[in-house]
Amino acid sequence: MSKLTSLRDAVRAIPDGALLALGGNTLNRAPMAAVYELARQGKRGLRLVKTAGAMDVDLLCLAGGVASVDAGFISYESHFGLCPNYRKGVEQGQIQANEHACYTVISALRAAAYGLPFMPVAGLKQSDLPRAHPYFARVRDPFSGQEVSAVRALRPDWAILHVQQADELGNARIEGPEYEDILMSRAAAKVLITAEEIVQEGHFRRSERKAQIPHFMVHGVVYQPRGAAPCSCQGCYPADEAEISSFLALEDAQALTSWLHERGRAGI
Repeated sequence: MSKLTSLRDAVRAIPDGALLALGGNTLNRAPMAAVYELARQGKRGLRLVKTAGAMDVDLLCLAGGVASVDAGFISYESHFGLCPNYRKGVEQGQIQANEHACYTVISALRAAAYGLPFMPVAGLKQSDLPRAHPYFARVRDPFSGQEVSAVRALRPDWAILHVQQADELGNARIEGPEYEDILMSRAAAKVLITAEEIVQEGHFRRSERKAQIPHFMVHGVVYQPRGAAPCSCQGCYPADEAEISSFLALEDAQALTSWLHERGRAGI
């Protein structure tokens, strides 16, 4: 059965307060078209999960839609510097920053994918992270009796992933670095795919380049060319630095609303 839907309808199904994992990494293959739509629909209280976020997290913070962020790193990781809207929200107490190491986000997602309540992690012996928030604990190894660190599972209500290819059934393929997208698809209760190209049913079965995300894990598929822009998408387009600069010049949520409206009129 076809799972093709519009971006508007797909995002409408995501409720306020959802624990939401966003695919990609910094300015690479982030699901920006879906992020724009989340902001346009005025979603509130979102709890974001990402190993390394940038414009996607920053834009939703400027829109006033973010309650918390579980991440190892939030920055543009380039000459654009830090994420000012995320930083401002945290400093003003409007956004709860649940600081991780990137690999503890991965471990927390892996626990959810395995159906476990937590995952032991190596290290963190001299770190302040276990004291930073209640997602971390010390547990006793039943075999050696030694204490090890553990991180509580993060099971997203939704994962939004942008891919190069998908079919109508929901089978999806990522070209280039996968980042944590495959793991997110296993950990989340529901998965929304936006795709640069919709291929025919059976394409992945016939091709040597198989889908990494199977259809039975996917709730909806949206045909969305340039769905990562202004971030990059390997094999399709580079990051649009002028557009990123345009966003970073916005001063408040009202300015963002006008900025998104202009792009909506242009089909972005």
